[in-house]
Amino acid sequence: MSNQRDLIVLVADLDAENVVRTLLGKRVQALGIRELTFDLVRHYMRDSGCRREGSALLRNYLRTHRQAMVPFDLHGSGRDRTAPEVVEGEVEATLRRDGWGERAACVVLAPELENWVWSPSPEVDAALGWGTSTTSLRDFLVAEGYPPGSDGKPADPKAAMLAALRRVRKPHSARVFAELAAQVGLGGCQDRSFHRFTATLQAWFPV
Repeated sequence: MSNQRDLIVLVADLDAENVVRTLLGKRVQALGIRELTFDLVRHYMRDSGCRREGSALLRNYLRTHRQAMVPFDLHGSGRDRTAPEVVEGEVEATLRRDGWGERAACVVLAPELENWVWSPSPEVDAALGWGTSTTSLRDFLVAEGYPPGSDGKPADPKAAMLAALRRVRKPHSARVFAELAAQVGLGGCQDRSFHRFTATLQAWFPV
């Protein structure tokens, strides 16, 4: 169909929607992909809904969109103790069966979206409101019990983010995720799911 859109993305909440919309709309050069047409839809049952019912919902877009992606958090998906790669395989098998074939992908963020926040980029501090603080954000997190793990990220990325925002009295909102997605350098992110997200897009929408 000549009027098909490039991509439909099923997300779990407004935080994820703001991240994906900002990345696809404003950061295509940093992602290493071409400009594309895309739409986003949220599942009312959030992460568990994306995992269990995402394929059924996306059947509505089989003819209108060329590709489909389903990113969601492992935490809250109902399969918290399962390897993210296993959950991705299960969801993709359902997508293939429901008509998408090889045109769809699942990306499971372990444990959750906030893990993408903790890249080594200096823009993280500014986006979280620490740009003018005399205290290092990383030093604060260590003192508060959120030291970096072997991957350089706190074990509980969401709690660490909330603590950082509380300290500088910056409200936690979906807008913060949009600011992070717009400002933070993408090259230093070592998160497995982020690499899967970008590699999938690069394969589908090469420059």
